[in-house]
Formats: sequence, structure tokens, C-alpha cells
Amino acid sequence: MKKPKILITNDDGIGSPGLKSLWNAVANFADVTIIAPASDQSGVGVGITLRTPLQIIADNWENNTPAWKVTGTPADCVKLALSIVLKEKPDLIISGVNRGSNSGRTVLYSGTVGGVIEGAIRGIPGIAFSLDNVVDPNFQSMEKYILPLVQHALEHPLPRGTIYNVNFPQDTIQGIRMARQGRSYWVDDPDRRIHPEGSPYFWLGGKWDSHDEHEESDVHLLRQGYATVVPIYVDELTNHSLFEDRKEIFNKLFSSS
Repeated sequence: MKKPKILITNDDGIGSPGLKSLWNAVANFADVTIIAPASDQSGVGVGITLRTPLQIIADNWENNTPAWKVTGTPADCVKLALSIVLKEKPDLIISGVNRGSNSGRTVLYSGTVGGVIEGAIRGIPGIAFSLDNVVDPNFQSMEKYILPLVQHALEHPLPRGTIYNVNFPQDTIQGIRMARQGRSYWVDDPDRRIHPEGSPYFWLGGKWDSHDEHEESDVHLLRQGYATVVPIYVDELTNHSLFEDRKEIFNKLFSSS
């Protein structure tokens, strides 16, 4: 039986233990290629590198798994994977496992999610995996849940432009639930410091901004101990309700412009 082709990336860098756990979970199941950032790229979202050249450097990996590190972002990794490295388009892109949650509106900042969004824009489904523990993440504890989710996504293909954003709780997993995206996210919490020459500078920092959450949101369910799977659609971002409601008035108003 022909193995599916899976591309692995992340935003914590190719040497991160979370990426190793992701590989552990699917290495025997799939034809795996790893293309991940050479260094930590947390918080870059779907950003790409335009003002400095990119390098693709071969990396030694277990079981002779083809692996490269890229001096850029997760989206750069996927772009270069599809245009330079891979001879065939992968069946699935998986990213992570991220150190820390990417629940709620944090998806807009996440490089872990950004990598699979880049694939989804090109018609390749993807899953972003994150663990809600920054201080002492136990990635091995959730390895057994990764392959069933990957198999499900392959056996039940996602609509074009759709990805799964998966978050695991930091403690015992009560189960897995499909969820809707929550509203909470990390907001800025700047730490002002003074340079030895006297000028101020800032570490942007962050703090969790809580909102009232729907009982089916990923933020709420994570607190209850559930792993959450949110289907996120990025093929078109138009607010169709607003478009239909206002287009006629808007077009008439500005018709003479």
C-alpha cells in the first residue's frame, strides 16, 4: 500500500522536541519530509522573508528522513518545499508541536498555524498542533493522539482552503472535541527598559486577554481538559453578509468617484 506523503514544519525550529514528537507519531505511517526553520520563528504568523536571502541547508535526521532547515519563516519553508525541494506535492502538511497554546485568536500570530495556511492557500490541507504548556511541555504524552487525527484528515479530506488547528491541554486529556475558534488571545504587555546610553527600548511581551467564551470554543474546552480541533477556513476572507448588505448602497454612493 502506497504511503501518504506528509510535509512537516514548525515555528520553534528544526531542533525542537515538539517537532521530534510530530515525526515520531507519523514516521512509520507516511513518506515524511521535514523542512523547518533553522531557528525559532515564533509569532511570525504567515510572514515571509523578502529583504534577506534564504538558505536551504540539509539536516541529518533519524532513519534517513529527508530533512532541511531554512533560514526563514514557516511560510518560507512551505514555499521553498513546494517550489524547490519536493518533486511531488504532499498529501498533507503538519506543523508543530508548538510549545504553548495557539487557541483563540492567537492563530493570527502563530507561525505554527502560518505554515499550514501557506499550504492551504495552495490547495494542500494541513494540521497545526500545539500543546498548552510553555514552561515544561511533555510532548510525548500526546504523541498517541497525533496519528489518528492525521489519518482522519486523510480519510475525510478537508474542503479546499481549510485547515485543522489542534490544541492539547497541558494536563490529562479528557478527550478530543471539534470546536469553534475562541475569542481570547495574547495581547501586548511591553516591558520598558533603558539602554546603557540612556535611550528607552522595549520587549513587547504579552499577557492573556480573556473574553467570554462559547461553551464549544477551543479556549473553553481546553480549560475543561479536552484536546480541541478547530476547522479554520482561509480560502476567502470576505465578510459575505456585509458585502451583500452594503454593496448596492456603497456602489451608488461612490459611482461618480
